[in-house]
Amino acid sequence: MLGVSVFFRCVSFSQPITTARFQCSNFPFPDKFGFCSGTDRKRLVLMSAASVSDMIGSIESMEVNPPSHPTYDLKGLIRLALEEDAGDRGDVTCIATIPVKMEAEAYFLAKEDGVVAGIALAEMIFKEVDPSLTIEWSVEDGSIIQKGMQFGKVLGCAHNIIVAERVVLNFMQRMSGIATLTKAMAEAAHPALILETRKTAPGLRLVDKWAVLIGGGKNHRMGLFDMVMIKDNHISVAGGVTNAIRLVDIFLERENLQMPVEVETRTLEEVKEVIQYTSENKTSLTRIMLDNMVVPLPNGDMDVSMLKEAVEIINGKFETEASGNVTLETVKTIGRTGVTYISSGALTHSVKALDISLKIDTELAFQVGRRTKRM
Repeated sequence: MLGVSVFFRCVSFSQPITTARFQCSNFPFPDKFGFCSGTDRKRLVLMSAASVSDMIGSIESMEVNPPSHPTYDLKGLIRLALEEDAGDRGDVTCIATIPVKMEAEAYFLAKEDGVVAGIALAEMIFKEVDPSLTIEWSVEDGSIIQKGMQFGKVLGCAHNIIVAERVVLNFMQRMSGIATLTKAMAEAAHPALILETRKTAPGLRLVDKWAVLIGGGKNHRMGLFDMVMIKDNHISVAGGVTNAIRLVDIFLERENLQMPVEVETRTLEEVKEVIQYTSENKTSLTRIMLDNMVVPLPNGDMDVSMLKEAVEIINGKFETEASGNVTLETVKTIGRTGVTYISSGALTHSVKALDISLKIDTELAFQVGRRTKRM
């Protein structure tokens, strides 16, 4: 997992700082984010999710674009993360200890090798807190970074950088962890393609799936709305796998809908049943999931014979997806069975936290503190 630190270099200015600030009327808790000049406030125009790209120039300039979602509010997520941190008072520690006119230069430092992710999102967060902050990166989302490598910096109001710092790193730590594991699994799974699942943190669906793309994986369905996925519970209620597929075919034709359709199979008998139905009927089916057909053995090896046989039965008529018992240790063996995709919930449901530290130039900070009588 990737570890990231932020290091600060503080600078005192003799002239008032006139950076853009949040106007009180825009927020339920006035001035809880931005802070530097109490006399020169400029209105920050609030942006909807559709115009989030303006924060970083253009969304097309991103190395990896976020996946699309019809209702997801990325802007709202950023504001929620900042607001839960700020509470109803803002950063009382910064207010108490950081001189109003102090600027800082913060450096991102990798503490481990890994795949960095969340750079584009980090820039959005910094700009949400303070549009006047200057952010520079020596890498882009998806780049490999090594331990000890400085890969970015932020220059501007010290208070505002610190206010944004924790939220930025919380997102980056999660996204980089997902991207790092995804890259390792994607490389091991080749020629099969690695997918995540809907086992994402509540509220972070788009962010988690974005990190998978950055790491070189592919996205499974975004939610319940963009793909028909007939799973075990649907099959049980519908009265069997054949009837479940038939009901989906009827529904899609009646509603004049076109979308991918996947059915879960748990045995070779179910696979054969699906193939028989689709050979006799016009169907919308596009993919067959082969669930838990990888069997762990007592010696630690994996028996993939059932999975291989299922792939042979399907014989290229549909895309195939292996699911269950997928780990970094098993994915290479699974990828050699001929399946199209391998899905793993572990990419997003078991993300490690990053080792994060914040270091400040204490000598310079002490000198500034004495001059401002804050120490």
